[in-house]
Amino acid sequence: MSGLAERAADLGFAAGWRFVRALPPSVAFGAFRLGADAAARRDGPGPRRLRANLARVVPAAGRAELDALVHEGLRSYARYWCEAFRLPTMDPAEIHRRMDPLVTGAEPVWEALDEGRGVIFALPHSGNWDLAGVWMVESLRRLGREPAFTTVAERLRPESLFRRFVAYRESLGFEVVSAEDGREAHRALTKRLRGGGVVCLVSDRDLTAAGVEVSFFGEQARLPAGPARLAALTGAVLLPAYPRFTPGGWALTIAPPVPVPDRTAVVKATQALADAFAGSIAQAPADWHMLQPLFSADLSADLTASPPPPGAGTS
Repeated sequence: MSGLAERAADLGFAAGWRFVRALPPSVAFGAFRLGADAAARRDGPGPRRLRANLARVVPAAGRAELDALVHEGLRSYARYWCEAFRLPTMDPAEIHRRMDPLVTGAEPVWEALDEGRGVIFALPHSGNWDLAGVWMVESLRRLGREPAFTTVAERLRPESLFRRFVAYRESLGFEVVSAEDGREAHRALTKRLRGGGVVCLVSDRDLTAAGVEVSFFGEQARLPAGPARLAALTGAVLLPAYPRFTPGGWALTIAPPVPVPDRTAVVKATQALADAFAGSIAQAPADWHMLQPLFSADLSADLTASPPPPGAGTS
């Protein structure tokens, strides 16, 4: 982006965190839904990319069905942003109370922590991943453990916008390291895991061109190798997870652990993550917020993609 556009983005997000939280919920969520509906009508680069990605998830869908799914997906994405702007003022205990009954598959998490092993959550861009993080922080608090985990974020421009997103997530109990900080980020992640803590990595899109080639919905794609490599290095438990929305709240599905006995298993484990993600996405495709190119066939296609959403986690 140009310097002017970067400054405008920074001011826009600052205004969002300042004003959206002050609006009555019905007004705030209603406005974001209207924005999603307008985006669906305009059918710009982001919605077109979402359509192309969702067409892989539901290949048998007709045009009308796919139109409806894209519309629903844009509303889901708008809900994420509305909640993100309001999240710093939401009560973590209330979030935990509402969400905890809708979390499935968490038993291996508690078992690993009791054994002193680290836990790696690998998740796609789905539902409200920040709010799922708040549930995890509050769960750790209730277990008498340090209420924090480590995650990685792409460095944004301008720097003030990146700092704004870091401050937002740190206020929720996340330790945030920049993906561009290489060794420093690696040290923070391994320190957390070797100390028997939790790491959360958004892992459905490789931004390094050094990921693992996998089969994803029957097509080639590249996913980051970071989660599996960290598991092999530290002995942490690797768990695919899928945050999603419910009509009145949030749910989290945690799939069975992916074995990573050593570095030779990284490729196989990354394919297992892809398979787990695909299974979960197929169950709630509208909550998968992938508005960027992902599949190898699209990376050089003549279909303009929207830029990555500011503050989106990477690995």
